[in-house]
Amino acid sequence: MYHEKIASRSESITLDGYPCHVRIWDDADARAGAPRTPVLLLHGWMDVGASWQFLVDAWAQQQPALLQHYRLIAPDWRGFGQSLPDAPWQAAPRSYFFPDYLADLDCLLNHYAPSTAHLIGHSMGANIALMYAGVRPQRVRCLVALEGFGLPATQPSQAPTRYAQWLDELAQQREGASLVKPYASLEAVAQRLMRNNPRLPLPKALWLAQHWAAPDAQGQWHIRAHAAHRIVNPQLYRVEEVLHLYRQITAPVLAVEASDDSLGLFWKGQLTLAEYHQRLTAIPQCQTALITDAGHMLHHDQPEQLVHWLEGFLR
Repeated sequence: MYHEKIASRSESITLDGYPCHVRIWDDADARAGAPRTPVLLLHGWMDVGASWQFLVDAWAQQQPALLQHYRLIAPDWRGFGQSLPDAPWQAAPRSYFFPDYLADLDCLLNHYAPSTAHLIGHSMGANIALMYAGVRPQRVRCLVALEGFGLPATQPSQAPTRYAQWLDELAQQREGASLVKPYASLEAVAQRLMRNNPRLPLPKALWLAQHWAAPDAQGQWHIRAHAAHRIVNPQLYRVEEVLHLYRQITAPVLAVEASDDSLGLFWKGQLTLAEYHQRLTAIPQCQTALITDAGHMLHHDQPEQLVHWLEGFLR
């Protein structure tokens, strides 16, 4: 089992009546001293805030005074991790809508960083951060987007089919169809994580599995995610709107991608790296970085490489 080098502590707060679990890495002595710059670590889809532990440990190893300079704050997005009811596999809302995450981030910043903060997001978390930085540019000091590719462009003509698919999947859920399968043991959850990311070693997979899933009374392990996250979003992804948000970003942005073409592997040509790079040109201050020998979970695969880029960029 992996042993974290820098332990986190947990807080539970309420965002507009919705429970939110937050993991924080800070220093008790520094807490009483000069204010430190808040850094919000925003996880991706079907992930949890604990997923940042490996990056935090690598960062602290390279910069021992890390927690004297920064306060690292990693929420579990609504419907993930511990930001959900005790039995998420038994009941779920109909859908999770992307604008709600922007509102949650706004509330999180009001609570932890009333002035400005650094945002570091992975995948879905990176997309939330980029869109938010265009809506509230004055709140973001700088932004790091890890594999924040966005989604393939859609056309209005797709709306009838998308809404029909959404209604069909809701009906399946009402009829008891399970969209998130249970696992027999913690080890089985770890094996699932390693299938998702072959570079993830077993000790890290076991450590992450205990945060990524939880057992029920019968000893079955369930992913800490509402089944509704598996239902198609009826809202179309409108690239033109996203690009208008990007143009409003005033913070410097570092867009980091992995050497494995995870975009091509996932979208099969529906969205290409060339198209993603073209979208980045809408951001006024944007530089790119490449992490070698890494896949989509690059903050797990090569945290030391990522820290090198973070150190230079945040300074």
